[in-house]
Amino acid sequence: MIAREEIEAFAQKVTQIREEIAKEIVGQQEVVEQLLITLIAGGNALLEGVPGLGKTRLVRTLAQVFRLPFNRIQFTPDLMPSDITGTNLIVKAEGGNEFRFRPGPVFASVVLADEINRATPKTQSALLEAMQEHSVTVAGETHALPEPFFVLATQNPIEQEGTYPLPEAQLDRFLLKILVRYPSVAELDAIVRLTTVPQNQHAQCVAGADTLLELRRVAEEVPLAKAVWDAALGLVMNTHPQRPESPERVKRSLRFGASPRAAQAIVAAARVRALMQGRYNVAFEDLRAVAPACLRHRVSLSFEGMAQGDTVEQIIELLLEQLPTA
Repeated sequence: MIAREEIEAFAQKVTQIREEIAKEIVGQQEVVEQLLITLIAGGNALLEGVPGLGKTRLVRTLAQVFRLPFNRIQFTPDLMPSDITGTNLIVKAEGGNEFRFRPGPVFASVVLADEINRATPKTQSALLEAMQEHSVTVAGETHALPEPFFVLATQNPIEQEGTYPLPEAQLDRFLLKILVRYPSVAELDAIVRLTTVPQNQHAQCVAGADTLLELRRVAEEVPLAKAVWDAALGLVMNTHPQRPESPERVKRSLRFGASPRAAQAIVAAARVRALMQGRYNVAFEDLRAVAPACLRHRVSLSFEGMAQGDTVEQIIELLLEQLPTA
């Protein structure tokens, strides 16, 4: 059972982190919340949005607030796997030459994979082991990555030429797919003022790796009532078009449903959100809040669904309407 003091301390620390991020990032409260959920839950995130919306700045600010080692990798078509993971070099030593491993930029706590869909599938796959096992294998030798470890990737949804869509196996390793939307007029005004005038205040470190791991420990203890647990599992199962119990629109419009990782993601993210809201148990509203980001990259439309004009977001909304209200 989580103590009330732990819940209050959790919410207070998250509020403090949000305040520091707000010194560098205007608006995007939902995006900030989902990124914090990702970090506390120990997952990876894919941020999708057009250029210029502050995705790179946000990730860099997060690393700064938590004082975590940060590396940015610009993905390009000529990037090679060894440019990410590192490679063995021949160095002179006593008694002759020897191979020594030179770590690549993936050896950081926060790795920004910028425009990840611009690299070839061969290079994209270099992140698979890192995202899942938090390790890198080079020349048969496995090297552990620092903990905590996160891959925060970005991609542009409207640029298709010269890009390589991520395979389903890699998409499934992202805890959340976060949509970064255009700012409002008021937010745009604040962004221009923030970035064109010298600022006296900048985001400061208010937490560290130990704090982040402690927040994660507390979140893992948040209980789920059986009804909420069953609703989370049912939500994922209903995305499978081959199940007789699935809605007719799902059977018609989806080609395949979400994997078990989707259920793991919904439970983990809902636990963190419940604590961020100051509650010690997960409610149905937490499932509704986190499910779209957990599911949108794990299901795929069928040809018939695309022909009917359906979207993944519409199908997810249909499934969320079937959740109990209390």
